[in-house]
Amino acid sequence: MQSKIQNLKSKIVPPPLKPGDLLQVIAPSGALREFEAFQKGVEIWRSRGYQVEIILEIDDKWGYLAGKDEQRRDRLATAWKEPECRGILCARGGFGSTRILENWTWQDSENSALPKWLIGFSDITALLWSLYTARISSVHAPVLTTLASEPDWSIERLFDCVEGRPLAPLEGSGWGGGVATGILLPGNLTVATHLLGTPMLPDINGVILAFEDVTEAPYRIDRMLTQWRMSGALSKVRGIALGSFSRCEPPPNVPSFSVEEVLRDRLGDLGIPIVSDLPFGHDGPNAALPVGVLATLDADQGILSLGG
Repeated sequence: MQSKIQNLKSKIVPPPLKPGDLLQVIAPSGALREFEAFQKGVEIWRSRGYQVEIILEIDDKWGYLAGKDEQRRDRLATAWKEPECRGILCARGGFGSTRILENWTWQDSENSALPKWLIGFSDITALLWSLYTARISSVHAPVLTTLASEPDWSIERLFDCVEGRPLAPLEGSGWGGGVATGILLPGNLTVATHLLGTPMLPDINGVILAFEDVTEAPYRIDRMLTQWRMSGALSKVRGIALGSFSRCEPPPNVPSFSVEEVLRDRLGDLGIPIVSDLPFGHDGPNAALPVGVLATLDADQGILSLGG
């Protein structure tokens, strides 16, 4: 089993990036609003020697989306099929990436001699997870509008990840339950929940789920985790890594559990290793996590590390 996972890993991880490579910027989700932060994020990549080409109209919007579905889908396809492009940078999250996945296939992904990196988080979870159904890894990491607000170590970790250097373990709070090894599947809980029952949900047998979320009241976190439980999905996973659940306080003057209590109640009886308070997600350090690679979760020590 271990050798089978290792072989899968070697097949799906795109080649390391290097300065001079061409990266293309798309906005597959919400309309761009944070223009100054966006430019700062672009400059960080350019300062590392990368060619960054913005293939979107900065002021494109259609309601809360960064253009109509066909526009956003076409730009994703353009970047994916461009032979000189080595990586795709997502401008921001919001909502909308699931809309462009209707009737979508990762063109030529099975026969591609050079899979490319896709980088983002939050709403971009839908793209990261659907890409993994085509056996190609990606990176759950800051989008361009959040990159400049990351601490230096987190920015360096992102470049370590895509440039092929080892990643340091992340430390959190272990809940006990031993050690699990499996394929890492990081993402936003809300977005991932809405992939349940769709063709864009990867095979989660034997995976380590890594979830984060933002601005979701405890009862909504409860509802989503209950759906994961009732679907039978959580019975298939080997471990769960929890990042930040920021701005997830209950409404004022309403009886409620805290989000921490909800996580303990809905996950604590699964009998699998769980580590919480890991430094990834919104409103704080968002440590880069590769999608679809081997990881080890030590719930006794509270450590998530890459590799077996």
